[in-house]
Formats: sequence, structure tokens, C-alpha cells
Amino acid sequence: MTEQQSLDNPLDPNAPLDPAADTVFVDGLSGGEPSTEAVGDTPAIEAEPFQGVTDDLDALLGTLPLELRSAIEAASRDRGDGDHAADPVSGSALLEIVLDLGRAPSARFIDGETQLSDSIIEREDLDTIVSRLGEFGDDNRAGINGTLHRISSIRNRHGDVVGLTMRVGRAVYGTVKVIEDLVNSGRSILLLGRPGVGKTTMLREMARVLSEAGQRVIVVDTSNEIAGDGDVPHPGIGRARRMQVRTPSEQHAVMVEAVENHMPEVIVIDEIGTELEAQAARTIAERGVQLVATAHGNTLGNLMMNPTLADLIGGIQTVTLSDEEARRRGTRKSVLERKAPPTFGILVEIQSFSRVSIHNDVALTVDALLRGEAVRPAVRELDGGGSVQIEDGESARTPLPFQQSFQQAFEQHSRGGRDRLRDEDDEATPPSPGPHRRIFPFGASPSRLSEAIGETGANASVVGKIEDADAVMTLRSIFRRKPAALRAAESSGLPIYVLKHNTVTQMGQSLRALMRGRSEQDQVTSALAETEEAIAQLQEGAQDAVELAPQNAYIRRLQHQLAQRMDVFSNSKGREPYRRVRVFRT
Repeated sequence: MTEQQSLDNPLDPNAPLDPAADTVFVDGLSGGEPSTEAVGDTPAIEAEPFQGVTDDLDALLGTLPLELRSAIEAASRDRGDGDHAADPVSGSALLEIVLDLGRAPSARFIDGETQLSDSIIEREDLDTIVSRLGEFGDDNRAGINGTLHRISSIRNRHGDVVGLTMRVGRAVYGTVKVIEDLVNSGRSILLLGRPGVGKTTMLREMARVLSEAGQRVIVVDTSNEIAGDGDVPHPGIGRARRMQVRTPSEQHAVMVEAVENHMPEVIVIDEIGTELEAQAARTIAERGVQLVATAHGNTLGNLMMNPTLADLIGGIQTVTLSDEEARRRGTRKSVLERKAPPTFGILVEIQSFSRVSIHNDVALTVDALLRGEAVRPAVRELDGGGSVQIEDGESARTPLPFQQSFQQAFEQHSRGGRDRLRDEDDEATPPSPGPHRRIFPFGASPSRLSEAIGETGANASVVGKIEDADAVMTLRSIFRRKPAALRAAESSGLPIYVLKHNTVTQMGQSLRALMRGRSEQDQVTSALAETEEAIAQLQEGAQDAVELAPQNAYIRRLQHQLAQRMDVFSNSKGREPYRRVRVFRT
């Protein structure tokens, strides 16, 4: 794999080489005996430094034409120094080799990309390299027998290979030390991180550690990235057994087959990316098998916003609270809650090979985030002396951008970050009498509005003409059409309150906002609530696109910002005064 443990731990120029194994021993973390010294009050746990890197680089370079191999050796030599420069391809600086038809070849290293030759890649060059590789699967990936390298192809419309990305695969031993106590705890662990940060490398090492500790470990290897190409697994997974997957679409079935047929204690999976795979993972966890897996995403927040994979951390659903419960909690009636127990009890966000963030109780963390609390994960870092420094996480009440509900995000934006969403309960706090307000119910029920005025004690009355009104109360379905009377009221500055439903409860909420002088805020809040509901429909898969009610330019800008924060697309369409925002998934 290209994920480089050696980023923080350069290879020792004097380290001995084993030509048969292409193993380079790393001394970058040793610095003498492993230390257990803590810095300040930060605890430390003893850990061995990285033990070595196995990259089988000669096998990858052997598939290339001689000119290209010589160019890579020269480029590697330019990045070396001392004795290392004398053996330029033994280090772990090379990440990828990129070959595209009709273009000059290039190599990607840790510190940048280098053009290898002025000559362009011919079709014969690609055909020669492809003939020396294993068979390409449905995911357009191939390997080299007995190695961890991954070669991905780009094809034209006729299925011919017109480009290759040759990614160097390495087994880096000792990388799991930073979380080894969690690995041996028996709890299911999910690894997240950006591409190339080392997720698969750490996953492979976890399989080796658990299998050599006597656990029955099955590796479900979809693209042969964990255990390499060929029928014999790479030694990097230790004594673990490997089940290959015929095509990526069958990964979920092989996951369940592994549990039903081979009695594993641990199942290792790379790249859970579909809803079927997430469901299979839950099935496995419910049978008492420890899961160790990676998934697409950098942080827990990314996973919570992903409706396909949110089930891995328990799933998220919208719950409508009763009036009494909403009053007790001090929240809106519609809140987000975790749907079920999480499949994975521990979540690790990999920041680098020597630094990780850990959510040790996923259920508690997700619940806190849904309540709008910021949760600081525990951070572990492997220092130069070989000890693991631990910074304990803590929970705070300051919301973070990805952790806020839609309503909280709006409140922070509209107030410029000066204060946060208040905990007062609008229904429990009586409105101040204030001046008398005359309200015209445009499409709303006058009798229910009169009832709401009586229940809330608002200093207001119902009028029969819009010309006599201080405010207008209407329904969302009517407001979306923007009839002439509403356009005239809006242009004259008359406050308009939009109800989702024609109920006494919602009328009462609008009356309290009116008596507190929050007319402008309520109008914008209503528009943002409509955007929130539309985005929820997109994330649940109920709609592919939703058109919102026409709004002025300022509110449309807030709606676009909300859509951007929630990772959905949006655009504006139509002409004033009917110009409106459309949100969509793709």
C-alpha cells in the first residue's frame, strides 16, 4: 500500500537489507530503549518502535520497461543521501507510478511528483506492463502475485487500457502499537482517515497481531489490498485466513459467508462503502464476532452525515417529541436521535502513522453530538522514544460546525457567532404583553388562530382584511405559490409568519415569536426549516431534488450556505419575485 508509516520515521541509512524479502528495518523511533515517561500529567504506555517495512519493490519495478525503471532509480537517488543514495529503490519514499497513453510518465514521492522521461507512453508500453500483471477485476484493479502492490487501470469507451496507476504496497510492522490495547480488547473497531494516511496498512497489521495472539481471524479481501495478489496470502497478515471476493458487489455476501462457514472470532474488512455492507457488518456484530474495518470518511462527523454508512454508528433518525417532552428537554419538537446501538464500539480517526484520535464509546459520542455538544476525542501519539502519549478527551458545550443541527447552524450564522441557541422553552415562557397586534390569517383557520390567542394570552386579535393587519399568518403551501396579496404584504414590510401545519400549537409558537418582536427572525427561521426538511428528504433517499418556496436574495443566500454545510448541491432558478432555491443530490 502507499500509506507511509515512514513519513514520520525515515529509514536508517545503515539498516541491513534482506534482498529476498526487501525488508528495511526502521530505527527512526527507537532512540534507545522504549520510554514510558509521561509529559506533564499526560499518561504514557510502553510501545515498541516500528519493526520494519516490507515493500517487494523489485517485483513492481520488474513489470516496467528498463528505461522507466532506470528513471525511477535515478529519481529515488536524487531524493536520497549518504548510503541511502547508493541503494535508491530500497526506501519507502516512492508512492505511485503514473502512466497515461500519449503523456510522459511520472512518479509520485512523499515530497512531490517527478517526470520520469521526456518520451511519451505508447500503447505497446501499456500492453507490455499489463501482460506482466495479474488479472484485472470488475473494479479495474490488479496486483502482482505475492505482493501488496495495487495497479489500477483507466479504460477508454471500448475497454482498452489507456492509463495505469501503480501504487506501492508495503507491510509496515509495528504500526498498531499506538492502539494495541484497543485491538486486544475484543471490541469492534472502525478506522477512518483520508486516502493514503495508512488505514489499510494498519488494518493489515491488526490482522497479523490478532492472529498471532491465537485468535481465529478471517480477512475479507475484496481487491487483494490487505493480503496481496495470488492464492497464497502475504505474510503481512500473519496466521489470518483470507477470503477473496469475486467482484466488489459481492463483498457483503462474503462477509456473512465468513461468519456462517468458518467460525471466526475476528473479521477484518477493508472499505465498507455500501448500505448492504453496512447491514452485513451489523449482522456480524450481533453474532458476537469482533469486527475490524475501514470506511470512507475522515472523521466521525463525515460518517454521521453519510446516510449510506450512518448505520455503522447506530443510524440517525428524526423524532417528533410531545409538547411535554420538548418542554422538559428545552428543545424543538423535531430532534435527531440515534436509531440503534452502533455496530462499532470504538472509532479511530487516523491523522498520521504515529498520531490517532479515538472515540472510545461511539454511542455516547454520537448522542452528545446530536445534542449539539462538541466532543473532543482522546489523542494518542507515538513519540520518538517509542512511548505512546495519551491526551484524554473531554466533552464541551460549544457546538462545532459539523456537529450542529440545522437550526443551531442558522442561529450561529444569523447572530454572527455572538451567542448560541438559547435553552428557553418558548411554550413554557409566557410572552410579554407588548403592543396590540392585529393578525390576518391568509389561508389559515381564523377560529384556530383565535383559540391560539386565547391559550397563549397574546395581546392580539384576528382581523378580516389584510389592509387592517399588523402581521400575516399563512400556510407553507400557500406561501410557496407567493400570491399577489402576499407579495404586496412582503414588499410593504408586513411581517409574514409561515406555518407548516394549520394547528393551534404552531400558531401559538408564531404568536410568542410575534410578541417577542422576532418577526424577521421567524420568517428566516421558517425558510431555513423548510430547507432543513428538504435536505433530510434527500439524505433519506425520498427525493432526488426539492424546490423550495420563493424567497428574497438574503434568505436564498442563507439557504445555499446551509445546503453547502450539509454537503448537498443547490442552485437558484426563476425570476423575481418567484426566484427560488432548488436542492439536489447530484
